[in-house]
Amino acid sequence: MSNPALAPTPVQRLLSLDVLRGITIAFMIMVNNNGGPGSWHFMNHAQWNGLTPTDLVFPTFVFVVGVSVVFAFDARLTRGADRGQLARHTVQRAVILVLFGIIVNNFPLFGLPHMRFYGVLQRIAVCYLVVGLFYLYDQRVWTKVAALVAALVGYWILVRWVPIPGVGVPGRDVPFMDMTQNLVSWIDRHVFPYHLYLEPPYHNVRDPEGLLSDLPAIGTALIGILAGLWLRSRRSVPAKAWGLAGAAVVSLALGYLWSLEFPLNKNMWTSSFVLVAAGYSLALFAFTYWAIEQRGWRTGWTWPWLVFGSNAIAAYMFSELLPSALWSIKFHAGGHPSDPISWTFLHSFEHIPSRGWAAFAYSVTFTAVCFVPVWILYRKKIFLKI
Repeated sequence: MSNPALAPTPVQRLLSLDVLRGITIAFMIMVNNNGGPGSWHFMNHAQWNGLTPTDLVFPTFVFVVGVSVVFAFDARLTRGADRGQLARHTVQRAVILVLFGIIVNNFPLFGLPHMRFYGVLQRIAVCYLVVGLFYLYDQRVWTKVAALVAALVGYWILVRWVPIPGVGVPGRDVPFMDMTQNLVSWIDRHVFPYHLYLEPPYHNVRDPEGLLSDLPAIGTALIGILAGLWLRSRRSVPAKAWGLAGAAVVSLALGYLWSLEFPLNKNMWTSSFVLVAAGYSLALFAFTYWAIEQRGWRTGWTWPWLVFGSNAIAAYMFSELLPSALWSIKFHAGGHPSDPISWTFLHSFEHIPSRGWAAFAYSVTFTAVCFVPVWILYRKKIFLKI
């Protein structure tokens, strides 16, 4: 008699993955709207080398994209979709994500001379396109492992050993991983001059979602693919939960060890950062999988994360477009120029004595505001599909 615990995993939505996606997008909205100067350290990105919880949000979302590819593609193939149809839809979805990203980056001005073409949604699109097509035509585990190793080791070799034109060899002629003089920034300045991320004092010098650093970001998505393949295997639910936890420990150990040579750096998406960030993503996923799929804790605490996770792209776009729209509304209050966000902060959160708590209260409130339209969509069973 067969053991039902070892039967193939049916192709269905994984509630624990939806919860993980929801937690990630909610925290992403919070840290992207952290209340500005005075906000707590963990609500801000590391300035260069190093790691804060905020630095883990984006790679976790890319990791979730990889896991989702396995379940979404398997479900559609099971329903009879052919690979050519899926490939066309994958390309189409990636293109739409890129266009959405350009809108988010440049709304409401869209000034072509300095329009930013890189961005968060653009990086997600690249990762989704590459790993999606890869998985569609090759579902073997070993090829994903080989591609992951090639991406991470290859990126390290490029950044560490390839001379920067006009500058020299990193670690000899210029400090290794210098903030502005590195191969990643050099490529971006030549591919999209005057169209990079504008942040003083590095105007048009580098971009945190640049071209070359897409390579290790694809590695992040590949780790998600591997996690998805593990969860689709013929193993029991407890074994799968333990496997995710074990993979988290291994990934963290390898990442922190590699960081002694190749520092953790979210801006450059270093190979060590990929492994450490994936380790934390796997750990959180192991918890949600254990709690929901194994222990059956499916009600109550999961609801807000399911609402956010069900329309993650819509939630992200709303959270990015709303501040830009509000900041563009200018008026005078008390004889001084202002805008709706500044005015609201001044007349409410500014009265909280602690600047850190004031910024955090703003961040939570803004995230709650973003929750409302997503909740309305959820109640009406409207889900943004690309």
